[in-house]
Amino acid sequence: MDEIDTQIIKMTQDGILLVHAPFAEIAAKLGLTEEDVVSRLIKMQDEGIIRRFGASIGHRAIGITANAMCTWNVADDRVEEVGAIMSGFPEVTHCYERPRYPDWPYNLFTMVHSYTKEDCMKVAKQISKATGITDYKLLFSEREFKKTGVRL
Repeated sequence: MDEIDTQIIKMTQDGILLVHAPFAEIAAKLGLTEEDVVSRLIKMQDEGIIRRFGASIGHRAIGITANAMCTWNVADDRVEEVGAIMSGFPEVTHCYERPRYPDWPYNLFTMVHSYTKEDCMKVAKQISKATGITDYKLLFSEREFKKTGVRL
């Protein structure tokens, strides 16, 4: 990683313009072509310098204020199968396997976003029906503290 890569990261870490050619302005500021900027980002991702490059929507700003972490007690031999089904629901933005604990039997976690708590509960019921998993809990977010990634 060189100084140009560092500058590209700094110029993109807080978001890019929502335009047809989002890297053109960055390229112009650095004296590069747009293709150079994109190639460098791809290379940094391939080398593990950047884990991912993606969009993050401020869901609360657009009215999606009900957020439920659904915790599921899934048989260990079904985690892959069930996780694939759960992550296929458009309302599910995250799906993780986590260890069980003596006082917490839930090992699969899905984050569901919707406009109301009732909608989140409906989605959880749909997921339950689709997977056959009936042992689950919903934990609703009360407020958001931070929504930023790593910064240089």
